[in-house]
Amino acid sequence: MKPTGDRRVRRTRAALRQALVELVLDNGFQAITVEQITERADVGRATFYAHYRDKEDLLIGIVRDLADDRERLLPAIRQARAEGFTGLPVKYIFEHAEQEKPVYRVILRGEGDGRALREFAELIRVQAEAAFRLRAEQLAVTPRIPLDIVARAWTGELIGVLTWWVESDTGYTAAEVTAHLRDLSVYGRVWATGLAPSDAPGALDLAP
Repeated sequence: MKPTGDRRVRRTRAALRQALVELVLDNGFQAITVEQITERADVGRATFYAHYRDKEDLLIGIVRDLADDRERLLPAIRQARAEGFTGLPVKYIFEHAEQEKPVYRVILRGEGDGRALREFAELIRVQAEAAFRLRAEQLAVTPRIPLDIVARAWTGELIGVLTWWVESDTGYTAAEVTAHLRDLSVYGRVWATGLAPSDAPGALDLAP
């Protein structure tokens, strides 16, 4: 059993995170103050500064908390790495975003001068590159495109779709959008559009 103090710390941080998210969605990050956050969370300023340096630190803390929460995904990631690209890690991200939609909206909108979004993207990129690299090593294949480029492209694509999905009534479930992204990753954009490689935009420009 964890000490009561640990539970109190978790409750305090959760209250501060919730207060920040609510205030940002109502007023925007730049317009809010630490005083407003502590008032909404019903904690003292001294308590706030015992946990965070400023509101920017609190926002980055929210991103890292999401990453820690997604560590529960590790069994699915290991399974995906062992069996090929199943889409399970991506599906988990969309399901998690559905459960924590206000938090994801704050991050994906680039609040806080985009620092939280950059942190979020980098965390995903690092995980993606590690997964791609491990799979290539397991199969003893040589990547046709440098894996840092592959991981950045994949991350950008994921974040773009995720942003659209949490901000809009797309009509797609987490499972459906994951299936589309999985097929896009496995078969490629040209296949996804129904075109043949020779019909793809720019194909003539690339011809020898």
